Amino acid sequence: MKLLEMFDSAVSGYQDTGTDNSKIKYKESRKTKLTLRQIRKLRKMNDVRNFEHVTNLKKIRKQYQPAPAEGAPTL
Repeated sequence: MKLLEMFDSAVSGYQDTGTDNSKIKYKESRKTKLTLRQIRKLRKMNDVRNFEHVTNLKKIRKQYQPAPAEGAPTL
């Protein structure tokens, strides 16, 4: 979790409370099985997180790259 996520409101689409079945009912000791829909959703969420991580790294690398030399042409 990022520090900004603690103070900002939740991003819509990250958690679907309608399909959240993580709450255990009384006298239910078995583990829940993941459906294919849940597995696909987890994979998509992981892909989005990886994409966000890569874009953040690009921004950070651009921010902290060394300054260009004064005589060098810019691209």
